[in-house]
This record gives sequence, structure tokens and C-alpha cells, in this order.
Amino acid sequence: MDTDLSSHPASGFTRLAPQTGTGFVLPAGSTLTVVDPTGEQVSDFFCFAADDHAEWLSSGRTIDYANSIYVTTGSVLYSNRSRPLATVVEDTCGNHDFLLTPCSQQTFDLLYPEFEGAYHPSCFENLCGGFAPFGISPDAVSTTLNIFMNVWTDRTGELHIDPPTSRAGDRFALRAETDLVVGLTACSAEKSNNGRCKPVDYVVEGPTAQG
Repeated sequence: MDTDLSSHPASGFTRLAPQTGTGFVLPAGSTLTVVDPTGEQVSDFFCFAADDHAEWLSSGRTIDYANSIYVTTGSVLYSNRSRPLATVVEDTCGNHDFLLTPCSQQTFDLLYPEFEGAYHPSCFENLCGGFAPFGISPDAVSTTLNIFMNVWTDRTGELHIDPPTSRAGDRFALRAETDLVVGLTACSAEKSNNGRCKPVDYVVEGPTAQG
């Protein structure tokens, strides 16, 4: 695994530093490609319809219609109104999570005893910051698609979080089926990223936002 975090992203890509996030418009027909540049790093993805922020990415609808908790090439991501928001067009990793909410300060207070009572960067905070310029409130941010996150269940239903199986250069790409407002992070939870938070690269290709 490449451990040189000071290297620059490939041409055209933007790098999210460890434990940061961003927000942007993803126009219909354009493709968002997320790359794990060093391996074993999760990226949280969430989105809203650009023309109506009361329509948002629904893990429940997506899982229900696919009859699967797994998301990979060909998967359609549905909204809470059962409209296709995006389609997965490339996936070189194959392991992603669509069950767990983005880590928050409360996550670290409740589940990480070593951080209890101390400030810790979180995906929820970073998503809220990315969505704020679009007038989207924190209460609207729901269960994220956790790209490259390795979550599995045993026969009792208990969830297990293992190190991501992504290797340096693994890619995950989504084509927007309608204009979207997207939030994207380089996940802040050490345990989700094999003990160390690392960067995430991304690029948007295709139609550009108007105005």
C-alpha cells in the first residue's frame, strides 16, 4: 500500500485531505469518480435533488428495490420518492456499506471511549459543512453510501467493521440521473480506515453546472 500522503492527485482530480469533506452540484449526465489513492480509506457520499432538497438519497429504497444490501456496478441509487438519482457505472473494489450513518461527534462520544468528551472531526460535520452553502440543514443528512467501507453481518445480525479491501487506485464512479447536490468526505473514523485516516481523490466529468 502506498503510504506517501504528500503526493498530488492525478491530473484533473481534486484531493480531500484526511478527515475533510466538500459539497458541490453534480449535473444530470455527469459522472463523479471517487478514488482511494493510498488504499484502505472510506469516503462518505450523500446527495439531494438539486431542485428540491426534500428529495434525498434513500438507503432503504435502494436496498429494497435491489433486494440486496450491496452496491456495485449497475446499481441504481433511489430517492425517498423512489426516483433514480444516480447509477453506479464503475467499481473496482466491490465492498461498500449502505447501512451505517456518517460518524458524528456523538459516534465518538458513545462508541470510541478513547475520544469520549474530546472534539473529533467527523463525516457528519464535514457533510453538514459541504451542504450548508446550499441551505441544507444538518437534520436532513441521513444514511450515507460509505464507499470502500467493509461492513458485514454474522448469522446473529451483529455488524462487523473490518479494514477496507480497497487498494491504492481503486475507483467508484456514479452517473447522475438528475441534477444533484452532493456531499463527499474522506472518512474521519480511524477504525473504519484500518487505524489511520487518509485522503480521497475525486473528479466530476461530463456536463457542467449552469449559472
